[in-house]
Amino acid sequence: MNINTNKYQEKVWAYAQNLRDPRVIGLLLFLVVVLLISWSGIKAIETNYGLQKQIATLQQQNEIRNLTNQNLKLQNDYYNTPQYLELAARKDFGLAAKGETVLIVPKDVALRNTVDLPQDKAAAEAQKQANKPVIQRNFDAWMDFFLHRDKTAN
Repeated sequence: MNINTNKYQEKVWAYAQNLRDPRVIGLLLFLVVVLLISWSGIKAIETNYGLQKQIATLQQQNEIRNLTNQNLKLQNDYYNTPQYLELAARKDFGLAAKGETVLIVPKDVALRNTVDLPQDKAAAEAQKQANKPVIQRNFDAWMDFFLHRDKTAN
């Protein structure tokens, strides 16, 4: 046992002696400097990436606001047209153009003389689907998914 510990101590001592060698110390210092520079570079890249994301988000928000402003400008231009003013006068004040006659029909008379339009297939199917329980709708949706049925194509 004593022989094994002596060999171990000799190996440790030889290793410690190698650490005192100026070439090994220089190599270790070089390694530490490279790691520190790499870490600093990674942090800079990460910071730049975060800033680029913020810039892209702000540019998108700016573009959305510009489009909203353009939309509002077009809407304001429409409100200043004679066509809109005429429609607004007809709707809000019951006015008519020269030569036109305005007929005022009571609401109950107008509704009494209406005809119910038949529902189209999509509306009937949607109404039928809405009346089903949630569990049945969920099951039908899964079956459509597994059987590759496309309900929107109808």
